[in-house]
Amino acid sequence: MYEQYYGFSEKPFSLTPDPKYLYRSPSHADAFELLQYAIRRREGFVVVTGDIGTGKTTLCRALLEQIDRTTFTALVLNPFLSEEDLLKRILLDFGVISRDDMKAGRLAGVTKQELIDTLYDFLLGLIPLKASAVLIIDEAQNLPLQVLEQIRILSNLETDKEKLLQIILVGQLNLQPLLRSPELRQLDQRVSIRYELKPLDADGVSAYVAHRLMIAGGSGSVSFTARALEQVHRLSGGIPRLINLICDRALLAGFSVRAARILPDMVKHAATSLDLAPRPSAGLRWLKARASLLAGAAVVLLSSALAVGATALLYQRFEVLTARASRPMPPVLPGRQAPIAPAIPAAPVADDRALPANAAMTILVGSYPEAVTDRSASDAEVRALTEWLEASGFPVFYCDVDLGTRGRWRRVLAGAYTDPDVARADAERLAVAPEGADARLVSAAFAMGHASAAPDTDAAAHRPGTEP
Repeated sequence: MYEQYYGFSEKPFSLTPDPKYLYRSPSHADAFELLQYAIRRREGFVVVTGDIGTGKTTLCRALLEQIDRTTFTALVLNPFLSEEDLLKRILLDFGVISRDDMKAGRLAGVTKQELIDTLYDFLLGLIPLKASAVLIIDEAQNLPLQVLEQIRILSNLETDKEKLLQIILVGQLNLQPLLRSPELRQLDQRVSIRYELKPLDADGVSAYVAHRLMIAGGSGSVSFTARALEQVHRLSGGIPRLINLICDRALLAGFSVRAARILPDMVKHAATSLDLAPRPSAGLRWLKARASLLAGAAVVLLSSALAVGATALLYQRFEVLTARASRPMPPVLPGRQAPIAPAIPAAPVADDRALPANAAMTILVGSYPEAVTDRSASDAEVRALTEWLEASGFPVFYCDVDLGTRGRWRRVLAGAYTDPDVARADAERLAVAPEGADARLVSAAFAMGHASAAPDTDAAAHRPGTEP
C-alpha cells in the first residue's frame, strides 16, 4: 500500500524473520559472534535467551547463512514434538532421511534407539570429512521435560576428544529457570555458554529503523523525526517486533497524508490502533500483554483499507508547517561533538550567515519556502535545524534563492569546503542521521542559486519534502 509511494521494494517492517534485516546492535552482535565461536570450538551446549520479540529467530537464520559448507545444520522451530519426532526431524535436516521416506511411512516401525544409532553413525561419518553438525532448537522453553532429557542424551554423542553434536537452545527468558529446575540439573551442568539478548536502547532504535528503511530501498524518500523515534522507543521498550508493528502502522499514517516525515503524533496514533500502551520500566516483562497485542495487530491488518481513510481525516489537523514548528532540537550526531575542521577555517559568521566567497562546495541540508502563510513556522524549522547542525560541529550558512515560478527558498547549508574528500565524508555522516537524510553535497555556485551551476549527481534527484 505505502510501499510503492515511498519507493520500497518490500515492506521494511515485516514480522517475518528475514536474516538480511538483522540489525546487529551491540547485544545482537555479541550473541552472533559468541554463537560462531561456540560452533568453531564445539562448545557442546549453548543457551541464548531473550524477551518476546527481541529477534532470536532472525538471529538463528542469520547464523545459518554464515555457517560454512562443512557444517551440517538442523533447525527445529516447532518444540511440540515427541522424542521420536525430534530425532526424525534432525535426521531429515541432516539429509539422512527424506520427506518421501516420512510420507511413505517407511519409518513407522523404527524405534527410538534405532534413530539414535543412525544419528550416531552419521556423526561419526563426519570425522574423516573434517565436518561437524549443529542442532538449533528455537522456542526451547516449550520443550517437554522428556524431550529435554532426550536432548541431554544426544549431547553424550562424542569421541574421546570432542563432541559430535553442537546443540544451541534458543528461548524466552523463562528457559533459564526451567533449565535450573531439579529435573534438568544434569542438562544445565552441560551448558558452557549462556547469553541473554537485550532490547534496543534509544540510539539503537533510531539505527534499527534507519537500517530497515535502507534495506527495503526507500530510506531517501521518508524519515522519522527525532521525536517520533523517541516515541517509538518509549512505546516499544526497544523490542524489535513491537518496533516493526508501530513503524509499519506509522508509515501507513504518513502515506495517508502523503507526508515525507513521520511525526510523533503519527507514531502515537499507530500505537493506539495496535492497543499498545507505553512499556513500564525495562526490568518488567510483558508476558501476557503482548499476546493480546499481536492478536489485536492481526485485526488491524485486516482492516487496513479502512484505516487509511480514517487516518487521513485524523491528520488533516497536522499541517506540515505546524508540525515543524513544534519540533525540538534533534540529538547531536554521534562522533560530531567536536567539529571536524572544514577546509576553510571557521570564522565568526555574519548575521546573514552568507556562504564564504572562497568556498567551492557545501552540504545542502534543508530548503524552506519563504512565501508561506505562517512564516514563523518556517523560521522555527530553520532555527531547529541550525541548532542541531551547530551542536553537531558544523558551521551553518544560509542562501536565499529565487527559483522563478517555483518561488523563493531559504537553503540551509552545513560547512564550506575546498577539499572534496573532506566534504564528501561530512556529507555521508550527515546523511545517515534522520534529521540529515536529505543532506547532499553541492557546489557553492549551485547553493547560491546560480542558474548555470549544476549540483552533484547525488543532488539531482528530487526528494519529497525538499524544494522541487
